[in-house]
Amino acid sequence: MADARPLDVSALPADWQSGTFLGRMLTDAGPSPILVIKGQLIDMAGVAPTVAALVAGGDFSGAGGAALGPFDMASVRLLSPVDLQCVKACGVTFAVSAIERVIEEGARGDASAAAAIRDRLETRVGGSIRSVVPGSPEAAALKSALIDDGLWSQYLEVAIGPDAEVFTKAPVLASVGPDAPIGIRSDSTWNNPEPEVALLVDPAGKAVGAMLGNDVNLRDFEGRSALLLGKAKDNNASCALGPLIRLFDGGFTIDDVRAAEISLRIEGPEGYVLHGVSNMAAISRDPLDLVRQTLSEHQYPDGFALFLGTLFAPVQDRDDPGRGFTHKVGDRVSIESARLGRLVNTVTTSRDAAPWDFGIGALMANLARRGLLA
Repeated sequence: MADARPLDVSALPADWQSGTFLGRMLTDAGPSPILVIKGQLIDMAGVAPTVAALVAGGDFSGAGGAALGPFDMASVRLLSPVDLQCVKACGVTFAVSAIERVIEEGARGDASAAAAIRDRLETRVGGSIRSVVPGSPEAAALKSALIDDGLWSQYLEVAIGPDAEVFTKAPVLASVGPDAPIGIRSDSTWNNPEPEVALLVDPAGKAVGAMLGNDVNLRDFEGRSALLLGKAKDNNASCALGPLIRLFDGGFTIDDVRAAEISLRIEGPEGYVLHGVSNMAAISRDPLDLVRQTLSEHQYPDGFALFLGTLFAPVQDRDDPGRGFTHKVGDRVSIESARLGRLVNTVTTSRDAAPWDFGIGALMANLARRGLLA
């Protein structure tokens, strides 16, 4: 659990002292679920040994927890805010990202071929794909026209067809938290961050809160073949979540997620700076429909976290003209939203990131030693 580091309070939203937040902190004894209620920190390990158990219980009042006083980011070592939940993700949920995935596929992972394909696609489907409702008769008509033009793609199928793309992003306990290094495969040469909102869903399928996330994307791997999605998405330290989960209440609801604007800032070690914005109002599928599709014919007894996708797809050249953006080791990636705070991670390679060695068995052994298992 090398990802636990003290943070500055500026990583939290401006109104954090009026909300209810859920997360995990690293204590000397091991990880503990926490609540931050109106600015007060409560250790909930004595009530529920994991975040998953606390969510399943459904009581976020803090009753029975150990009150630790005002929440001080500088003295708390935050981990990824989820533990036993599966980490799922939805892709191609925005029109721009759909076009970029088709470009990856057409370029076969070659960044230098992207510009010409992008121009052709934008000319043919840029406006229509942004306005069509997935699964609608209009979407079916657009699909037929694209097939006739030889432009159809498996990515357009999940962008405008009835079924959303849902995949597993990371194993249980493998996500990293705020200020932790985030991993890119060492053999990837075309990649980017994916700044997103992720929902926390309880075992009954109810969305109970939201957080920020970075669903790192390897454009070269997935562009070569969609069958490489597992290698493109699930690597050591490649999934960041945090800084805390904001729980839904009277002051923060799913409508705030639907209206959220997520900003991105990348600061490179060579002085390069990139800004980007992803607006949830432009999403093609409603967040709760994505939850419903994730639950279709599957159960999650410990709940799950669900990345909702991103509008952000960087195309600005960083080095060579026509090659677009790709990460460098040392990039500082900041993802921010007014109601959810700021998630900051620094890019390394998955090979050089701290090995993931605290899995389910290690967690259960730790909780047993602490006398927290019934």
